[in-house]
Amino acid sequence: MTLLALKLLLAHFIGDFVLQPAHWVADKLQKKGRSKYLYFHIGVHLLALLLILQFRYLGAVVCIVVTHLLIDLGKLYLTNQKNYRWLFVLDQVLHLLVIASIVYWAHPFPIDLSGLWEEKSLLLATFLVFVTFVSGIIMRMLLAPYIDEIAKEDESGEGGSLKNAGTYIGMLERLFVFGFILIQQWAAIGLLIAAKSVFRFGDLNKGKNRKLTEYVLIGTLLSFGLAILSGMLYTHLSESM
Repeated sequence: MTLLALKLLLAHFIGDFVLQPAHWVADKLQKKGRSKYLYFHIGVHLLALLLILQFRYLGAVVCIVVTHLLIDLGKLYLTNQKNYRWLFVLDQVLHLLVIASIVYWAHPFPIDLSGLWEEKSLLLATFLVFVTFVSGIIMRMLLAPYIDEIAKEDESGEGGSLKNAGTYIGMLERLFVFGFILIQQWAAIGLLIAAKSVFRFGDLNKGKNRKLTEYVLIGTLLSFGLAILSGMLYTHLSESM
């Protein structure tokens, strides 16, 4: 089962990412079903599947190739400037669901979802939501007295910030810290702090904006502090179960 799944995934990655040049993608988006590169793309998938599977599971190969063509056609005709990222994700999810169905058809395996509702699973889900979303809101509330003041002073600065960049950076750094604590890699947390300091505080010092520097430092310490406390509390609670 695992070997078949790996072979199908490898063929998918080769066909969808490795052997699909950017000009193929552009031509497909422009001409939709009339693009010759759409069928070149499907042909590459077919060849990759046949070679990797060594001409076995021919029924599965036909099923994957046909569904891949239909999914790609649907994505091409629905794609626009606003939804292309979400359609890319949906496209990949559908391809992976087809692969999972083929693996299940060839080698039936038990699907037990009851473990999702066990105490430890719910505990982990709760802490992940806290570390990502809840912690961000708590930080905004704690830093609220400084936000307007910093925004006024930052109006005269050069350049700007990517939309929601700070939110995503905070989520990712807290997830990293939380994960490092779960695998007992405390030294990695120090490396993460050092890396952020190099990239962030160097620019702040050049700008000589002391208030913004202090604001970022407070936010960073709050973010890391909440993640560390969450990781320690989760570890304690999970070990006591």
